[in-house]
Amino acid sequence: MKQIFENYQKYRWFFTSSEKLVIGGKNAIQNEELLHLIKKEGKNFRVMHTSSPGSPFSIILEDPKKIKKQDIEEAAIFTACFSQAWKSGKKCADIDIFNLSQLSKPRKAKIGTWQVSGNVETLSVPLELYLVKQNSVLRAVPEKTAKSPLFKILPGKIDKKDLLAKIQIETKLNLSKDEILSALPAGGIKLEKIK
Repeated sequence: MKQIFENYQKYRWFFTSSEKLVIGGKNAIQNEELLHLIKKEGKNFRVMHTSSPGSPFSIILEDPKKIKKQDIEEAAIFTACFSQAWKSGKKCADIDIFNLSQLSKPRKAKIGTWQVSGNVETLSVPLELYLVKQNSVLRAVPEKTAKSPLFKILPGKIDKKDLLAKIQIETKLNLSKDEILSALPAGGIKLEKIK
């Protein structure tokens, strides 16, 4: 577990409003790596994935007894926003929520593909995030997590690379292009100023 906590910034990550760390893979290879690492720990964390293929497996790295309903909602929004649903320009997505113990790796399954058995809770969530600094790093997080948000972002038609200069100028923060790009979901973006 120490290895994961020390290296969480190599994955997609954010802290919920109650300070729970949520991490997810940036791609199928990272999803695979992350699930194998966490499975070795033998803890039964809460895990999320979109109901359809193409999203991170997001894991709330906390004892499930200490997780609040709001933590689940925030992690579900995060999972949805970094999924194919965002690239497709959808306004909401269905997220499946289950325990790590329900996941297994079928023998011939491709990288990033896992099987869920047993009961799954499904939550429909909106696709919208807010740009903020968490642990001194720019993150795109759910609204309830966003303290002093810089921008609201939604699925849109503008390539995120075309928004780099606007974000750098209007935030008045010394943000590198790489930091901004890594905070934003893949696909088109619509940027709204916070009033």
